[in-house]
Amino acid sequence: MDVTALWQRYQKWLYFHEGLGFYLDISRMRFDDAFVEALQPKFEKAFADMVELEKGAIANPDENRMVGHYWLRNPSLAPKPELQKEIVDTIEQIEAFAEKIHTGAIHPPKAPRFTDIISIGIGGSALGPEFVAEALAPDFPPLAIHFIDNSDPAGIDRILTHLRNRLASTLVLVISKSGGTPEPRNGMIEVKKVYAGYNLDFANYAIAITMPGSKLDETAKSEGWLARFAMYDWVGGRTSEMSAVGQVPAALQGIDIRAMLEGAKEMDDATRVPDLQNNPAALLALSWYYSGNGRGEKDMVVLPYKDSLFLFSRYLQQLVMESLGKEKDLDGNIVHQGIAVYGNKGSTDQHAYVQQLREGVANFFVTFIEVLEDRKAQSPEIDPGITSGDYMSGFLQGTRQALYENHRDSITVTIPQVNSRTVGALIALYERAVGLYGSLVNVNAYHQPGVEAGKKAAAVILDLQKRVIDVLRTEKTTLSLEQVAQKAGASEEIEAVYKILRHLHANHRGVVLHGNLAQPSSLKVSIT
Repeated sequence: MDVTALWQRYQKWLYFHEGLGFYLDISRMRFDDAFVEALQPKFEKAFADMVELEKGAIANPDENRMVGHYWLRNPSLAPKPELQKEIVDTIEQIEAFAEKIHTGAIHPPKAPRFTDIISIGIGGSALGPEFVAEALAPDFPPLAIHFIDNSDPAGIDRILTHLRNRLASTLVLVISKSGGTPEPRNGMIEVKKVYAGYNLDFANYAIAITMPGSKLDETAKSEGWLARFAMYDWVGGRTSEMSAVGQVPAALQGIDIRAMLEGAKEMDDATRVPDLQNNPAALLALSWYYSGNGRGEKDMVVLPYKDSLFLFSRYLQQLVMESLGKEKDLDGNIVHQGIAVYGNKGSTDQHAYVQQLREGVANFFVTFIEVLEDRKAQSPEIDPGITSGDYMSGFLQGTRQALYENHRDSITVTIPQVNSRTVGALIALYERAVGLYGSLVNVNAYHQPGVEAGKKAAAVILDLQKRVIDVLRTEKTTLSLEQVAQKAGASEEIEAVYKILRHLHANHRGVVLHGNLAQPSSLKVSIT
C-alpha cells in the first residue's frame, strides 16, 4: 500500500473521543471493506446482546446471575431501585471510611495512624487492584499497599517480613466473594497467626470485602472486624475493579475513585453506540476477529509505552482469557475459543522479544498503548531538540512501522495521560470489547467452568493427601509406594500419591522417603 493510501486508511480507521482525549487506530490491521460488511449482521446481534445484558438478563447461567458491572459507574441503569441505592451507598461508605483512616479518626490501638495495607486476594480480586495501584497511586500515598495474591508460603513470608516493624499500623483487606476460595483464605489464616504472634488483635486491623452472608462475612461479623464492604453476586471477579474490590484499596491509597468511575462511565457511553465505526470497543472486537479468523489463531501482545501501565497486560490476561477461553459455544458445540494475551512494556520489550515479533513466527498482533504526556514537568534535552520522551515516542512509532513493513498487524490505543479518568476508561473499553467479541464468536464471556474444574481437582488432591497421611499413621511401619496407594484406595493414582509424599518429605512434614529418589517405584515410605 502506498503512502497516500495508507494515510487515507489511517484517517478512515482512526477513532477519537474528544471528552476523554482518547484515540484508537486500527488502520494497521489489514482487513478490507468486504470483511467489515460481512461482519455487520454479527455486530447487530452483539449490540443487541449488550443491551439485554445491561437490562439485567441472566448472563451467567452456571450461577443463575446477572452481569452488572456497568451499573457500578452508572447506578441509574441498574434494573431495580434497591440495587441503585446499594451501589450509591457503597461508594459513599468507602469514601467516608477512607477519610476516617486518612485523618486518624479510625486508627490502630498502638499507633496514631495506619501506614500500610496488606491486600489478600486472588484473580480479579488482586489483578485489578494491583494494576490500579501501580498506575495511579501517588508517590507518597497515605497508606502503602502490599499484595498477597498467591498461596506461596515464601511470598507470604516476604511481605510479612518486610512489614514486621509496621504490623501494628497495617490494615489487612481480605477480599473473597464466597469466603471459601482457598488462596485468600490461606493468606488470611497465615496473616492472622502472625498478628497473634505480635500480640495484635487481628479484628482491629481487618476489613472484609465479600458477599453478605458469606463465610468471610460471618467471620468478620462474629469477630468484630474493623469494617465490612459488600461484593455483589452480579459482578464477576475479572470485572470487579469498579466495585468495593478495587475501590476500597484505591481510596485508601488516595486514588480518585470518582474520577475512575466517571472515566468508565464516559467510555461505556461511547461503547454503547450501535455503529461499528463509531464504537471503539466494537473496533477492537473487529480487529481481534480479523486477526484470529474468529478462532483466536493469533496472540494479543500488549505493549504499554509507560512504566506505570506495565501491569495492564497481566490485568488483560485474565479479563480476555478467562472470558473468551471456552471449550463450548452457546449452542453446545466444541469450539475451543480464546485469545492468548501476553506483554510487558515498551521500550523494554524491544530489547526482549520484538526481534521475534518482527522476524519470527507471525502468530500474534500487537496492541500499542501510547501516552501523550511524557511527565508532569518539562523534560530536559538528551540531544539537541530531543528529550527522553521523544525517544520513547520514536521507539513506539518505529516499532509499529517496522512490524507493519514485515506484515505484522497492530492496534494503537492513545490516551493523553495516565490518570484516574483514563485508567477507568481503559478498563471499561476492554470490558466491553470482550463482551462484544464473545457475542461475535458465540461464547459466554461471563462464566468460567474451567476455573471451577481446576478448584475441584485441587480439592481431590488435598483429600487424597489426608487419606495417605491417615494410612501412614495407622500402619506405623515402612511401606512401599504401591502399598500406600493401595491402602489409601488410590491404586490408579499412584503418581499423585508419589508427588504428595515427595512434597511432604521435602518440607519435613513427618514423611520420610527411603531409597533412590530417581526411581519412585523402588521407594519405601515411613512416618516419624
